[in-house]
Amino acid sequence: MSDTTDLNFENNVCPLPLPHKDRIVMSHGSGGSMTRDLIASIFHKYFHNPLLDRGNDFADFQPPSGRKLVVSTDGHIVSPIFFPGGDIGRLAVSGTVNDIAMSGGQPVYLTASFILEEGFSIADLEKVAVSMAAAAAEAGVQIIAGDTKVAEKGKADGIFISTTGIGFADAGLQIGGEFAQPGDAVLVSGTMGDHGIAVLAARNQLGFTTAIQSDIAPLNHLIQAALQAAPEIHVLRDPTRGGLATTLNEIACQSQVNILLEETAIPVQREVRAACEMLGFDPLYVANEGKVIIILPASQAEAALAALRNHPRGSQAAIIGTVTERSSSPRVSMHTLIGGTRIVDMLSGEMLPRIC
Repeated sequence: MSDTTDLNFENNVCPLPLPHKDRIVMSHGSGGSMTRDLIASIFHKYFHNPLLDRGNDFADFQPPSGRKLVVSTDGHIVSPIFFPGGDIGRLAVSGTVNDIAMSGGQPVYLTASFILEEGFSIADLEKVAVSMAAAAAEAGVQIIAGDTKVAEKGKADGIFISTTGIGFADAGLQIGGEFAQPGDAVLVSGTMGDHGIAVLAARNQLGFTTAIQSDIAPLNHLIQAALQAAPEIHVLRDPTRGGLATTLNEIACQSQVNILLEETAIPVQREVRAACEMLGFDPLYVANEGKVIIILPASQAEAALAALRNHPRGSQAAIIGTVTERSSSPRVSMHTLIGGTRIVDMLSGEMLPRIC
């Protein structure tokens, strides 16, 4: 059985220099001095804050009066762990921050659990920790508790990270996939498919070089800007695995509605479209990690669009469709470039494995 330890670092124990090893060994998960050294030299160094610094196996805090608690959890196993525009650390923070933000609430705290494979580079672990700390600072959240495990060589794949997010939302706020209404407009905050193609490029599977960068980013500030401009937003959702098409199908099923898209309105980078055409992919099914779908009353769509475009993360936002009607057989369809209409089904199977 693999050894475990929490991330919390006791203040009354002085941090010691990391042993002269450049790779994770089983003793780093033993709970002894090497574990303490790893926590002090990597995790505590970059994640320290008042709650973490207390050194307990938990973090306690008082929720603000009149607000409800929002919680989400996620696991991250991307391959490779470093890719253009991001890495597994930025992904772990941003992905969970965004899951909380999709409630319309404010993410505040994260916990992080690391599974490290014996032999994993300590230098790479530090790069991941630095990236996580930077993403947390960008989002304005704190990593307040966590855990490490070390698995024997061959029993994992370098590093896996699980994160849990905690946030708060106004008690009366109702935003969710079940609230889309006929007549609503459908918006996206930017170009589709950037993350999936960037990761594929990092695997050297495109057959050509590209400057495509992953769109990984915490979106909580962008979403709050949209909410201020359009307070009656019905649905917020980030189109991650399965892309835009799968996510909209999920929303259509939750709300029991039909959704009609306009292909000419959906923003896709030229390089992403070219890569997809070469590989036989549809960019509507390729993963994103820094984009949000917003569904809201049509009367507020232009205000939301302006707010998105005024934010650096939403400069290429667009209105891409409408919610047309209630339906007992929900579907997503699209007016195509050639003037016809086609059904946009949910993704079946795995287009790109180990993408997030």
